[in-house]
Amino acid sequence: MAHRHAAAGGAALTVLGALVLAGLPAAAAAEPPAPPPVPSAAGAPGVGEPSPAMLRALERDLKLTEAQARARLVNEAEAGSRAGRLQNALGERFAGAWLSGLTSADLSVATTDVADTPAIEAAGARAVVVRTPLEELKAVRAKLDATATGKAVDTPVRYIDVRTNRVTVQATSRAAADTLVAAAGVDSALVDVQVSADQPHALYDIRGGDPFYIDGTARCSVGFGVTKGDQQGFATAGHCGQAGATTTGYNQVAQGTFQASVFPGNDMAWVGVNSDWTATPAVKGEGDQDVQTAGSVQALTGAAVCRSGSTTGWHCGTIQQHDTSVTYAEGTVDGVTRTTVCAEPGDSGGSFISGVQAQGVTSGGSGDCTRGGITFYQPINPLLSAYGLTLKTSTAESGTPAPEDGGQAGGWAAGRVYEVGARVTLGGVSYECLQAHQAQTAWQPALAPELWQPV
Repeated sequence: MAHRHAAAGGAALTVLGALVLAGLPAAAAAEPPAPPPVPSAAGAPGVGEPSPAMLRALERDLKLTEAQARARLVNEAEAGSRAGRLQNALGERFAGAWLSGLTSADLSVATTDVADTPAIEAAGARAVVVRTPLEELKAVRAKLDATATGKAVDTPVRYIDVRTNRVTVQATSRAAADTLVAAAGVDSALVDVQVSADQPHALYDIRGGDPFYIDGTARCSVGFGVTKGDQQGFATAGHCGQAGATTTGYNQVAQGTFQASVFPGNDMAWVGVNSDWTATPAVKGEGDQDVQTAGSVQALTGAAVCRSGSTTGWHCGTIQQHDTSVTYAEGTVDGVTRTTVCAEPGDSGGSFISGVQAQGVTSGGSGDCTRGGITFYQPINPLLSAYGLTLKTSTAESGTPAPEDGGQAGGWAAGRVYEVGARVTLGGVSYECLQAHQAQTAWQPALAPELWQPV
């Protein structure tokens, strides 16, 4: 990619291209504790009206009815207090607590002393008598963890299973687990082995303004998180990479591949990422604080706009002109927006956002963030429309599902980009678009008078 360079008699106009990468013993038995009082669910912190998004997810993923999901949340909040009181009362004899049942109505508490049974049952829990206290199991796991350093590829997961009163080692083979147990010097009778080919790995978020690297040689900036069906990714500048180029993230971990790219003519591209990465609505703002993207309503000329990039961070200015043509050394790009926001090489592809509305991805310009300058961005709505992408937004889960008429001529549909003057029909009513934007469920025409007017 091209770099900004000096020109006699004035600032050179350039694409803001990518930068070259230069054991504890069990306690003695004690007098059984008095039964702790059973608190009411109403007194548990955080018990209130659960969010609709939480209830929907519980119903979907745990196969619950709404009533069961609500009951489960109340039971879990209340049981935590009971379990904590019992743990404090049992002291070193405590060996763990767990919930069971469709609505988490059943609390079990383990102890190493059968004499604790009446107190546990009086607190509304099921008593389970085991051999090994929790603290001893913690000591076993700590030794396994210390020994696994550098060998965790074969034994990647180690945890205390309070239900079995054992420490579990997940390993790629029984031999690998046995080697770890022997090297740690722990009692194998306290360890269960789970053989699995699973290899856990870290998961990372896609955030606007963060750096990413192209084919291991150049750096650009993430624009905005997007999705296309089940594929997650991000929008960025076309001059950052051609279709098929591979990317690594801000942490140099394998990230994804350019799915499509256009430059010159336009300056737009998008990268599809692997399952280690998740698209988010976040843009990196001042002081590393996230700004959440709510949509893509196009701001007017004269509006304030801010930019996030991996070289110069967060800077703001104003929109000077939309629908601008600019000629770089590599060719002409049409339809960009001219701004007074400064930028430098490596900021390419980064987010331009006005308030909470995505505006575009950094293309090129002149000047720098020491002397000031002019920067152009590729508008986001044409990019989303060209590639059939859906912008990741903080408002995507809100709103009431609309009876979309997207299958009919002129029907409204979430995910479609609408320009000013576009006409749609929804629920038998016709509307005219007031501001260019990508439609969202929460912004169906009848609920968004700032975006649509009935006609």
